[in-house]
Amino acid sequence: MSDKLAAYRHADSPLPARHRLWPLFGTGFENLGREGCPIEVAMPQHGPDELLVRHDACGLCFSDIKVIQAGEAHPRIYRDMRAEPVVLGHEVSMTVVGVGEELRDRYSAGDRFIIQADIFVDGVGYAYGYEIQGGLSQYSVIDRRVLSGDHGCYLLPVRPATGYAESALTEPWACVIAAYGLAYRQGLKPGGTAWIIGSGDAGEQPYTISRGFDEASHPDRLLLSDVPADFGARLKRRASELEVEILETDDIDFPPVAEVDDIVLLGADADIIETVSPHLADFGVTAIVADRPLCRKVQIDVGRVHYNRWIYMGGAGPDIARAYGDKPVRCRLEPGGHAWFIGAGGPIGRMHLQHAIQIADGPAIIVCTDISDPRLTDLHETMATEAEAKGIDFICLNPADRQTYEAGMAPFRERGFDNIVVLAPEPAVIAEAATWLGAHGVMNVFAGVPRGTMVPLDLSNTYQKGTRIIGHSASTIEDLRLMLDQTESGELSPNRSVAAIGSLEAAGDGLQAVQDALLPGKIVIYPHIQDMPLTALPDLKEKLPGVHARLKDGRQWTVEAEEELLRLMLP
Repeated sequence: MSDKLAAYRHADSPLPARHRLWPLFGTGFENLGREGCPIEVAMPQHGPDELLVRHDACGLCFSDIKVIQAGEAHPRIYRDMRAEPVVLGHEVSMTVVGVGEELRDRYSAGDRFIIQADIFVDGVGYAYGYEIQGGLSQYSVIDRRVLSGDHGCYLLPVRPATGYAESALTEPWACVIAAYGLAYRQGLKPGGTAWIIGSGDAGEQPYTISRGFDEASHPDRLLLSDVPADFGARLKRRASELEVEILETDDIDFPPVAEVDDIVLLGADADIIETVSPHLADFGVTAIVADRPLCRKVQIDVGRVHYNRWIYMGGAGPDIARAYGDKPVRCRLEPGGHAWFIGAGGPIGRMHLQHAIQIADGPAIIVCTDISDPRLTDLHETMATEAEAKGIDFICLNPADRQTYEAGMAPFRERGFDNIVVLAPEPAVIAEAATWLGAHGVMNVFAGVPRGTMVPLDLSNTYQKGTRIIGHSASTIEDLRLMLDQTESGELSPNRSVAAIGSLEAAGDGLQAVQDALLPGKIVIYPHIQDMPLTALPDLKEKLPGVHARLKDGRQWTVEAEEELLRLMLP
C-alpha cells in the first residue's frame, strides 16, 4: 500500500480549511451547483458531541433525481432550499476524521461507517442526503440525530478491508434484499381499526372470522357499514365481549375515522373499493371476500401500494380469515417458479436479478424485460452464463420489438408468473403486468411511482386465483446490517453493480446519466480524487489501464481496482 493511500485510510493527515460540495437550490438541474459545478465552502466544524466525517464513496440513485425534479415539493424536504440548499447522496461510505470530546471513548479517527439514511427523531424524518447534508460533499458533521435517534445510532461499522464503493452500495442493495423479507399480517391488525363493509353483492352468506377477532388477537375499533344483519349482530356481540369499540356508518365517503388498518369488503363491488381505499393507513390491507368476479377493473393508487405498503388480497369466503391466507403472504421468489423482472436492465433491476440467480432454491425461469437493447445485451453478457450454470432458463426480451416479445412471452400466458417485480414506474406497464400473474402469484410494485398514480387492476384475481398485489420502498437498519454482513462475508457482491466512476466534479454528469438511463449499472462518485470525468468501466482500459487491469473479467469493479484508483488519483 502506498504511503498516500495508507495516510488516507488512517485519516491522520491535516484537514483542509475548505471543501467542495454540490448544493441543490431548487427544482431542476439548473439549480444544481453553480454554473454546473460544485462549490467550495468553509470546512464544517463539529461540536463536543459530534463527529466530523469524510465521504469516501457515494452511489447515485434515481431517488436523487426525484429530489431534483420535485425540489421543495419532495416529501422529505421541508425547508427553503434557496436559503438552505440540499446536498444529495444517501448511498455513502464515510470515515471519521474528527471526534468531539464527549465521544472520544466511543469513536476514533479512521473508524469507517455506512449510514442508514432514514433517520428519525421523535418520529420526524431527517434523511441523510435530504434534510442532512449527504455524500455529494467531501466532509460533513454527524450530530445527535444520527448518533441517538429513534432507532439508536444510525451508523454501522465497516471492516477496514471492505471497499468504499461496495460498502456505499449496501444501501440500495438493502432495499432489494428487504423486498424479499417482508412480513405481512394474517388477520385484522391487533389493536388497530378494522372496517367491514357490505355490498349489494354480499347476500346472506354465513360470514365468519375464524381468527383475528378473539381474545388472543383483535382490533380495538370496529367500523361497520351495511353489513348483513345476522353477521353484523354476531360481530357486535363479540365486540362487546372483547370490549372493542363499535362505530356504524352508512356514509362510506366520509367515515367517522380518518384512517383504518383493514378494509374488508363483503361482495364484489369496484365502486366501493375505489371509494374506501384512500382511507387505508400505512401498511393497510384491503381484503375482498367474494365468490363472483368484479364487473370491471378497479382504479388502484399504486403509488401508495409502493410508498405506504398497501396490500390487496382476497378469498372466496365465507370465512374472512381465509381472505388473509392460511399462510403468510409470499414475498420471496417461488423456488423452481417463474419470475418476471420488468425494467430489469437498470441498476436496481440488475441487483434483483443478481439476487434471484445467487439465492438457494431460486426460480427455474427468469424473464427480464427492458426497452433498451444495449442494457439487455449487457445484462445477458454479464448474467446469462451464471444463470444457466445453475439450471435457470434466462430470457431477455424488449417489449419495443413486439413480434419477438409476444413470441417470447406466449409460453407463459396460460400458467402465468409466480413473481412479478415491477421496476419500471409506468402505469400502463403495471396494469399489463398484473394480467400475467398465475395462481397465487405475487406482484411487487417496487418502482417508485408517485402517490396518486391510478392503475386499473382486476382485483377479482385476488379471491379467485389467490394473487396478491404488494409494494415496497426503502429499508430498515436491520436490512442494512444484514446486507453489510452478506457483503463482508462474500455472499453477495455490491461491486458487481458498478458501471461507472468519477470524481466529485463528475456528479452533475452522473446524475444526468441516471435520469437519462444511459448506463446499465450504478455510478459511484469518489469525492476526494483528482478531477476525473464520468468514466464507464470499459473505458478505463485507455484512461487508467492500471485500474482496468484489476477489474474482474475486464468488466467488474473490485476492491483491488479501487485501491489502484486511489493510489493514482488521490491528491
